[in-house]
Amino acid sequence: MKKLIFHIILMLTSVILTAQEKDSLKTTSLNEVIVIGKKTELHQKQAKPLTSIDDYLQQSNKITMIKRGGYAWEPVINNMATERTLVTIEGMRIFGACTDKMDPITSYVEISNLSEANVTSGQQGTCHGATIGGAIDLKRNRSNFSETGWNGALHSGYETNGNYKIIGTAINYSKTKFYLDTDFMYRDADNYKAGNNEEVAFSQFRKFNISGTSGFQWDKNKLVEASIIYDKATDVGYPALPMDVSLAEALITSLKVEYKPVSKHFKNWETKLYYNAITHKMDDTKRPFVPIHMDMPGWSDTFGGYSKIIGTYKKHHFQANLNSFYNRSKAEMTMYPSDPNENLMFMYTWPDVRTFYTGLFLEDRYEFNCHTALHVNASIGNHNNEVASEFGLQSIQIFYPNVAKSTNRILKSTAASLAYTKNNFDYVFGLGYGERAPSVSEGYGFYLFNSFDRYDYIGNPHLKNEKSFEMNASFGYKNKKFSSKIAGSYFHISDYIVGKVNPDALPMTIGASGIKEYTALSYAEIFNLDVTAEYQLLNSLKWKNQLVYSLGNDNNKENLPFISPFRYTSTLAYKYNSFTAEFSVQGNAQQNQFAPKYGEDNTPGYAILNCNAGYIFRLEKTKLNARMGMENILDTKYSTFADWNNIPRRGRNVFLNVTFSL
Repeated sequence: MKKLIFHIILMLTSVILTAQEKDSLKTTSLNEVIVIGKKTELHQKQAKPLTSIDDYLQQSNKITMIKRGGYAWEPVINNMATERTLVTIEGMRIFGACTDKMDPITSYVEISNLSEANVTSGQQGTCHGATIGGAIDLKRNRSNFSETGWNGALHSGYETNGNYKIIGTAINYSKTKFYLDTDFMYRDADNYKAGNNEEVAFSQFRKFNISGTSGFQWDKNKLVEASIIYDKATDVGYPALPMDVSLAEALITSLKVEYKPVSKHFKNWETKLYYNAITHKMDDTKRPFVPIHMDMPGWSDTFGGYSKIIGTYKKHHFQANLNSFYNRSKAEMTMYPSDPNENLMFMYTWPDVRTFYTGLFLEDRYEFNCHTALHVNASIGNHNNEVASEFGLQSIQIFYPNVAKSTNRILKSTAASLAYTKNNFDYVFGLGYGERAPSVSEGYGFYLFNSFDRYDYIGNPHLKNEKSFEMNASFGYKNKKFSSKIAGSYFHISDYIVGKVNPDALPMTIGASGIKEYTALSYAEIFNLDVTAEYQLLNSLKWKNQLVYSLGNDNNKENLPFISPFRYTSTLAYKYNSFTAEFSVQGNAQQNQFAPKYGEDNTPGYAILNCNAGYIFRLEKTKLNARMGMENILDTKYSTFADWNNIPRRGRNVFLNVTFSL
């Protein structure tokens, strides 16, 4: 496999080095932006316009998704899960309320109102807080201020696998001083079927999402904007987990004031206040053979804000962001014995942990000349945890008698990258250092059952900050017909947080293998390499390719879990006037470097074929976009390295998406 990767890289590099063209004046940063598109363009450019946001994020070389069911997958950046990454919605910090990560932040935004996902790698992603692996910032569509008046759209979709139904609407109004954008999306799916027509039980879900944004501009350079998202999912099955979800509900609100100074140096000043409340209820009442029934609700409320200013001075392009949030995370478990004469058992799994963070982020991009630029950023933050529940604190003190009620940490980060562009070649090299605090689960979790390795986990409030040193580099070339890029990153993470078996403690969960307490390895290493190439074969035919390879080891040279093996995607895309069509193959090599120490087994390789075609019908100011396709054409039964407990993915699926816009 390593020889194959080497030859592929060598081939692409040789192709790049044979081409020369005129100088480019544009510098390159390490940020990656997945442009989903404006509402008028979204359905013209995507293979499956009304799919979930999870599928769109997987377009990025930096992102994979851990799947526990048919809905709400967990985004993983640079092969690091959500404890080590940062996901925001337009800069707003939001924290899930589920101890089993059933409610990632990405599940609260619909693709119908998303304009782009800004993916930043490593310490380039610290604008809104501390991170190790990187960040995703989800940005929604806006009409902005224009004399377009009323417009709207009606979305509908159907997929044969799982009897999956989708319907949605968008109604927008815009004038020079006022705009209003509204969006609604409803999704309803039964159990899906894996390859060979095998039904995956408890994979159903039902949800709806309502989004609204309104802006008022009382002067050409001053505006105020209010925003709200309400998302509610019910009857959500998680076949890879022992429990389902009866309710996942989110209310996300914000108020923003933006000022564009009439100044030579200051270009934009944006201040936002926000509040969000997440409620999550795990449920096992529909599962057969439950040894003991449990209720496991969780709540997460966050107040926050930031003030960000952007400007230029001579050759400097700078940004400063002062941000802060206050979060309350609480989760509990009530167990109901089968004998009604026995007492109920209750405990806090998150003991009402209050987190208060305040940080300052500074960034500068200095352009030496038209070819070379230096990008530098730094941040410092104060992170405080407090256990508000006295009962919860006493529970943690069973394992850690000397734990304090409050813990304060200082988190630091810095990064620098040098970009050079000439003759259509781009070169980028960067270094970074960052720290993160333990998550609520890692610091204060109490008997959290992990169905992947079948251990109950206990948090450790004495954990040190996790620290990461990173190196990254990329090399790219682009001309009118061909473009290619090779990018790599290396992370050396000190005090790497993992669970370690405590042989003297007894598990709480029936059937659990034992207790693991969170501890820290001296270090772990993660290496990522990705190669992309596009070639315009004909005016109407483009060939796109993506190759990704990763490695991850702990300090004992044992493999880390959920590290992507060699994966690839190759797509032929055809476009002629209003007609588009695609044919693609995607797959993973066999996961030979799996992690049995962490409960992982060997995942076989696979390859699946997909195809789709669409046409846009136009009549004066109205437009009808219809797209039909087939996924997993050969009905292959497969799982990926990121599928919890080897839950199989969907088999053959035929979809039809139709959007009528006015």
